[in-house]
Amino acid sequence: MDPSNDRRESTATIVAPGAADAANLLLIEDDGETADEIIAEFTEAGFAVTHAGDGLHGLALAGGGAFDVIILDRLLPGLDGLSLVTALRQAQIMTPVILMSALGDVDERVRGLKAGGDDYLAKPFIMLELLARVEALLRRPALGRSTSLRVGSLEMDLILRSVMRSGRVLELLPREFKLLEYFMHRPGQVLTRAMLLENVWNYRFATDTNLVDVHVGKLRRKIDAPGDPPMMMSVRGAGFMLIANS
Repeated sequence: MDPSNDRRESTATIVAPGAADAANLLLIEDDGETADEIIAEFTEAGFAVTHAGDGLHGLALAGGGAFDVIILDRLLPGLDGLSLVTALRQAQIMTPVILMSALGDVDERVRGLKAGGDDYLAKPFIMLELLARVEALLRRPALGRSTSLRVGSLEMDLILRSVMRSGRVLELLPREFKLLEYFMHRPGQVLTRAMLLENVWNYRFATDTNLVDVHVGKLRRKIDAPGDPPMMMSVRGAGFMLIANS
């Protein structure tokens, strides 16, 4: 995966895996060798792969919204990866995006995720890890196709970004909304601090921070008003759980 390889002209190639129900993958990568390796790996795994060799062509293809996952290089000719994913999110195209880049420091990862990426993979990487991350993203939409969530008396509108409990409007900050959404997808399930750090804050490394406890505490006080049956529970030595109390 030598970044000095000659860059390809933009091209879109459908590689049929021979399965009618194959997941559709859009690969936007200008390095020919890297693109060939990814195409070979994913077609062997049963994906249909469309390839674009530059950012502008990639954006045009992604704008069609016909893909299940997008793998996007950070540094592209024509339009860079951050600008591309930002443009998609501004157009309300929410196809899951994995950004990959030789720029693997924490600041770059944060920039990629803040721009709208769902995951970030530093180069060089093991192909099986990229495949596993794509498969994880493919599982995620099944949890969130509905535009609303309901757990007991708690209701969340994913379009309006609003939350109510028993008719009472909850004023949540963006991070609190994301945290509660993660809980509401998994009612009755114990969620560890590590799970919350990875999936809500995108931390992929161990940390001693009390970030989760602070945010869960604030969220709990907003959800469980005085007199309400408690919904947000602490599980000693394990984590936290949202239960469907009325």
